[in-house]
Amino acid sequence: MAGRDVDGQGPVRRGGAARGPGAPGGPGSEAAADCPEPLSTAEAPADGAALPAWMRLYFYGMHGITLDVLVSSAWRFARSPDLRMLGFSSPYRCLLHSLTHLALEKVYLQQPRCPSAFVFNFLVYPSAHVGLQTLAGQALLLSLGGEPAAPGALELALQYVLALYHCQVFLKRFLRLRYAGRQRQDAHTLAPGARTPAVAGGRRRQPRDPRGTEGGPSQGLPDPLRFLFFGMHGFLDEIFFTFFFNVLGQGAGATSGHTSLWSFFMYGSCSFVVEKLYFHLYYSRGWGTWKRVPIYVIFIYAWELSWGLGLRTCGACSWDYSHYPLNFMGLITLMYLPGWVFLSVYQDLLSNVLWRVQYVPAN
Repeated sequence: MAGRDVDGQGPVRRGGAARGPGAPGGPGSEAAADCPEPLSTAEAPADGAALPAWMRLYFYGMHGITLDVLVSSAWRFARSPDLRMLGFSSPYRCLLHSLTHLALEKVYLQQPRCPSAFVFNFLVYPSAHVGLQTLAGQALLLSLGGEPAAPGALELALQYVLALYHCQVFLKRFLRLRYAGRQRQDAHTLAPGARTPAVAGGRRRQPRDPRGTEGGPSQGLPDPLRFLFFGMHGFLDEIFFTFFFNVLGQGAGATSGHTSLWSFFMYGSCSFVVEKLYFHLYYSRGWGTWKRVPIYVIFIYAWELSWGLGLRTCGACSWDYSHYPLNFMGLITLMYLPGWVFLSVYQDLLSNVLWRVQYVPAN
């Protein structure tokens, strides 16, 4: 949530809040072995159901913003090298990514009906992906008062490459995520050998080990996937914050928010550590929310200052709070304290959801 000034567009906010991610096949082909079953509870593994629709929409929007930032940052850097590595997207595009990729998921799950896996993977799905993304982009331009134009060859080629990535990499793994509901998760954590949940103030507390007992069926997402989720969620936070900040400063003329590629590593590492603090302080020590939050905020400010000092030495720091009151070295400011508190609480809520998400690897 830390703000920054970028090309006179106003501050960007880096969220300390948490943020994570992934299967094709055709009959008689090698790809068929990797194809997930339809997203239904009946076909899901015994220890979890398919991710609910709201969660898939959330992930698809966050993942779409991440791709926007990566592509726009690479394009901007190629034209004018800048170590700040700025990228752009908007809440509008986030909504479009959520809806279009939910529709493309339905297309992807029809792969077993296609007689040729090659035709589906390299022609059918890419065609649907490119067509739907092009229509969505034109609709967005019209809604913002722009003039739609036919996509150029380079844009179509990029969309085709992204379609292959979605089909062969992202969806192939994303659709292996399973969700264990609260009741199921509590049953796992209270497996033989687990401690009985503590009771505080007459209210039942969550089990002490949210990730399951040793050898239990529910261990949550692996750490690398948690880091990936937190980093992508950092992009989401910054894009939304800077977009609304730009709306306040520029009015209806603002159409995008911005962030930096460095934010992925700052958010990913910061939120990863804050989650570990949450597990320890709440489940081992029993600390309440308002006792934990000051620890989170102190760590977040120290993390932001450390990253800022490091990036500033090589000209890659994309924020400067020198014109804000209550700032230190232009790298941190107490002006954003309420936002950090909000995002710290939201991080705990996301962690509660993430430990019920499991990744089921292919056989």
